Amino acid sequence: MRRLQRIGGAWLLAAAALLTTASTLAISARAEVAAADPIDAAMRTCLARSDMSSTTGQLQCMETARFGWQAAMNTAWQQLAAKLPPARRKLWEESQTRWQASRDAQAPLLDAVFATKQGAMYQTAEADMQLQPVRDRALALRSAAADAGSGGTLPVRPRPCSADAMCEHATFDMNRYYRRLQTKLPARARAILTRAQRAWSAYLEAATAVTDERGRVDIIGARVATLKRLSDTVGSDGD
Repeated sequence: MRRLQRIGGAWLLAAAALLTTASTLAISARAEVAAADPIDAAMRTCLARSDMSSTTGQLQCMETARFGWQAAMNTAWQQLAAKLPPARRKLWEESQTRWQASRDAQAPLLDAVFATKQGAMYQTAEADMQLQPVRDRALALRSAAADAGSGGTLPVRPRPCSADAMCEHATFDMNRYYRRLQTKLPARARAILTRAQRAWSAYLEAATAVTDERGRVDIIGARVATLKRLSDTVGSDGD
C-alpha cells in the first residue's frame, strides 16, 4: 500500500509538472505572438507617457487597449465565422455566446473582490483583469481563423475530463481556489461568485466542442489563475 501511495504521489507530482509546463508554454507562446501587436505597443507607449502617469491616466491607457482588443476580437470572429461550414459555425457561435455571457458575469465578481481593497494599485489590477480575457479571446479567435483558412484537420474532440489526467488535475486546482475565494468573500458577494462560475462552466462546455484536450486544459488553467488571483486579492470587510 505504501508503495502504491508513493507511486500515486509521484504521478500527481508529474501531472502537476506537466500541467504547469503546458500552461506556461501556451501562455508564453501567446505572449510572444502578441508582443509586437500594435494594440499592446500602443498601450505600453501610453503607460510610459509622463502625462499619463496618474492612476486616471493609466486606467485610460488600459481602457483604450481593451476597446482595441474588443475590436480585434470582433474582426477575428467575423473572419473565423466566414470560413466555417454551417454545422461547425453553429458550435463556434455557441462558444462565443457563452464566452460573452461568462465575461459579463465576471464583471460583478471583479467589482465585489476589488471593493474589499483600497488603493490605486488595485484599480489598475482590476482594469488588467478586465483587459486580459478580451485580449486572450481575440488571440484565440485569430489562431482559430488562421487554422480554418489553412485547411488543417479539425481538433479531436476531448475525452471526458475524468479520463484525462491533466484535465482532472486542473479541475481539482480550480475547485480548490473556488472554495478558497468563496470562503474569503463577504457573504453578500458569494452568490455573485456562484453565478460567475456557472456562466464560466457553460462556456467551458461549449468550448469543449470546438477545441482539443490541450485547449480545454488551457481554458481551465486560465480559470485557475483567475480564481487564484482573486482569492489572493480579496480582503475581508465584514459581512
